[in-house]
Amino acid sequence: MERFTNAAFSFEVTDTAAAGRDGPHAVAILLHGFPQDRRCWDRVTSTLAGRGYRVLAPDLRGYSPGARPASRAAYRSSQLAADVLALADAAGAKRFYLAGHDWGAALAFAQALISSHQAARSWYMAAWQLPWLPERALGRRGGQAFRDTLVRTGLDPASADRYAARARDPAKLRGPLNWYRAMPFSLREPAGPTRVPTLFAWGNRDRFVSRAAAELCGRYVTGPYRFTELDGASHWLPEQAAGQVAALLAEHFAATP
Repeated sequence: MERFTNAAFSFEVTDTAAAGRDGPHAVAILLHGFPQDRRCWDRVTSTLAGRGYRVLAPDLRGYSPGARPASRAAYRSSQLAADVLALADAAGAKRFYLAGHDWGAALAFAQALISSHQAARSWYMAAWQLPWLPERALGRRGGQAFRDTLVRTGLDPASADRYAARARDPAKLRGPLNWYRAMPFSLREPAGPTRVPTLFAWGNRDRFVSRAAAELCGRYVTGPYRFTELDGASHWLPEQAAGQVAALLAEHFAATP
C-alpha cells in the first residue's frame, strides 16, 4: 500500500505494479462505491496486474483516514473528479484507464426517476440527506442490520462484515454518506458527455440500479459505447463477479490504446 498526497488530503492506495508494462499508458485506476473500500477490487486488481497493468485502487474521499472533510460540499462531483486527477498526477500518469463501481450509474438517475421504478430503489438517497440520523440508523445493533442488508442484496458475508464494521463509528460513516448529501451541489455542475470509449457492465439482479437507469447512461456517451448485462449477478460486481469484470476490463482496455 502507498500513500499519495495532494494539497487537500492524502490517499491510501493499493498500488500493484506489474513488470514489463511500465509507463502512463499502462495505468488503470479503479474507484469503489458505497459502502466499499479499495479492497473490493482485490481480485480484479490481481488479474489486471497479471496482464501488465499498473493498478491504483484508492480509498476515496470520506473513506481514507487522511481524507474525511466534514463539509458535505467537499464531496461534490468536481472535487471527487479532482481527487482522481491528483492521484494520477502523483503517480506520474498523464493518461490512464478508469473503472468505477456504483456511483457512475447515478449520472442517469435524474431521468430514470421519472421514467422507471428507480425511485423505489433509490429512496435511501433522499433519506440520507438528513444529518446524523442515517449514521445512527445504519449503526444500530453494532452495524448488524446494515450487514444483513448487504448480504441480502448479494454481497458475500466476509465483505459485508468488513464494510458494516465502519457503521459502528458514526465519524467513519459520515464521509461515505456525504457523497449522497453532496448531490444537490453536484447537480449544479453537470458534466458534459463522455467522449472516450466506454463500457457499462450491469448485473441483472441488481437491487439498487434498475435496468432503465443503467441503460440510460448510454445517452451520456458520445464515444464508442458498449452495454453488457451479467446474468444472475447482483449489484456487487467487483466482489461477486470479479473474474467476469476483470476479463471485461482487460478486453476493453486492450481495445482502447
